[in-house]
Amino acid sequence: MIQPDSSCAVTVNGISVRVPPGASVAAALVAAGTLCTRRSVTGQMRFAFCGIGQCQECRVSIDGQPHRLACRTSCKEGMHIVTGGEG
Repeated sequence: MIQPDSSCAVTVNGISVRVPPGASVAAALVAAGTLCTRRSVTGQMRFAFCGIGQCQECRVSIDGQPHRLACRTSCKEGMHIVTGGEG
């Protein structure tokens, strides 16, 4: 029997990706090939370091709200994620 698709679709910097239910936004960033959450003051690419949101390196904008922690936020259908840089 074919199971219905239980994944959810999100966009990362305009790129549509599907992730399993309960996947973190950080996982969606990896699925989209975006390994940059923000830029440092000197322009260096930054990405999730600790994986639990303590280091604050995973801050992204989600549905227009800035400074959301990608490691601690679960994906929801239709979510729009914007990072601070390509990569």
